[in-house]
Amino acid sequence: MSLLIVGATGTLGRQVTRRALDEGYRVRCLVRSPRKAAFLKEWGAELVRGDLCEPETLLPALEGVTAVIDAATTRPTDSLSIRQVDWDGKVALIQAAKAAGVDRFIFFSILNAEDYPHVPLMQIKQCTELFLAESGLNYTILKPCGFMQGLIGQYAIPILEKQAVWVMGESSPIAYMDTQDIARFAIQALKTPETVNRTFPIVGSRVWSAKEIIALCQRLSGQDARVTRMPIGLLQTTERIARFFQWGWNLADRLAFTEVIASGNPLTASMDETYAVFGINPNEMTTLEEYMQEYFSRIMKKLKELEYEREKAKTKAKKRSLFK
Repeated sequence: MSLLIVGATGTLGRQVTRRALDEGYRVRCLVRSPRKAAFLKEWGAELVRGDLCEPETLLPALEGVTAVIDAATTRPTDSLSIRQVDWDGKVALIQAAKAAGVDRFIFFSILNAEDYPHVPLMQIKQCTELFLAESGLNYTILKPCGFMQGLIGQYAIPILEKQAVWVMGESSPIAYMDTQDIARFAIQALKTPETVNRTFPIVGSRVWSAKEIIALCQRLSGQDARVTRMPIGLLQTTERIARFFQWGWNLADRLAFTEVIASGNPLTASMDETYAVFGINPNEMTTLEEYMQEYFSRIMKKLKELEYEREKAKTKAKKRSLFK
């Protein structure tokens, strides 16, 4: 089976690419910059230049492809809007896949997207789900809600560097999942006929609040966190101001997502049916405690090695000064 992976340089997309290659699939990645995606080629993937916002590049990229895995989405730093990439681009991709005779289409949406029609990203994800379902393609929709990888920059690094950790009031607890585990579900879907034309939540085993994650990071690092609380009202005001300027529209759309985080409703779902249909053992999934333990173990070991090298250098310098 030949796969086209879209969004392969992203946090989730690179894990999907790695998993597909490890399982022996022929993998092609749609990339805007082959230079920035060179690591994917080193792994064994074929790179093809293309852009969701340039529909004419999609059909050539899909030639000979039997399945598409779409893990692309706009980044906060992108110049293009959420609508341009996550709606116009995805519609073009789905239409091109249909025209190319692709057998399967795996799409990553967001858990509970249908519950937030006033949040641009959630509304667009829901509309894309509906468009894909009506396209005639054999599809599978996977709906994660949070990546463990994102917690490193949000919590772990600031705590280690004694910087402020920003949290929003009583934010919603989230069932984070390791992107490597999410990638496993995506590749397994290709081999599981029972997943065709169905939608599945893909979430972790338990929800975690910001307070619980900070406490875990403090325990594992042995350092206290400097917590700074960001009022929800301030973010909402910033969103409204950003909408007055064209350059701020993408930022405003991203800030609107705070409505989801600030709702207080846990972002989670039962995974019983998902595990049963995919034939995956839930005990094989990485827990958040395990993920953070591994991260801090590696970092603390590296810090100790660096400290040892610094002390050794100081000792050598002191000895040299004694014999001058």
